[in-house]
Amino acid sequence: MPQAIATYTARVSGFWSTRHELLGEPGRLGVLTIERNAKGVVVRGRYAPEKGEVLLLRRDPGLLRSQFSLWTEGREWLGSSLRWSFVGREIALTTGSKPYRLLPLTSLRPGWRMVAPKTGEMARILPSLLRRRNRIEVFRRVDFELVLFAYFLGWQLHLESIWPGRAVEIEPDNVPTPSKA
Repeated sequence: MPQAIATYTARVSGFWSTRHELLGEPGRLGVLTIERNAKGVVVRGRYAPEKGEVLLLRRDPGLLRSQFSLWTEGREWLGSSLRWSFVGREIALTTGSKPYRLLPLTSLRPGWRMVAPKTGEMARILPSLLRRRNRIEVFRRVDFELVLFAYFLGWQLHLESIWPGRAVEIEPDNVPTPSKA
């Protein structure tokens, strides 16, 4: 496993609508709030950083699961996610320039890994036993907003990551890139 270049910790509070305080090496980075509707479905998220622009995560209309988009408060689109199958556990992340995928860990430990088509594993999301203190490890240079987006998606799908995911060979032929949605 590669050496992590950055590690973040998320302290979670709340039950129905949760509050995630993100901590890094310099201290507190910001707070992510995740809101659910009356049926328990996650409908939106809001990340308020200590410094910088507020990020909004919202559910896009559609039938597929994990169909969200990431926006700045100034209405600038940063990325979107899409899950092509009702039973598949792979989530495609699109940023406009590079496609990424969110996949379950290959071990029996719950968690997610963010994979790029050519460079491999970019980040790993590791929940604690009760999901109250989670760890995010970043292995390659990647925008924090994208890591936050992956954490937001992985938090919702915690139970689906318990069963190990498949190993991915880093070859252009083996790693399909999603078409622009």
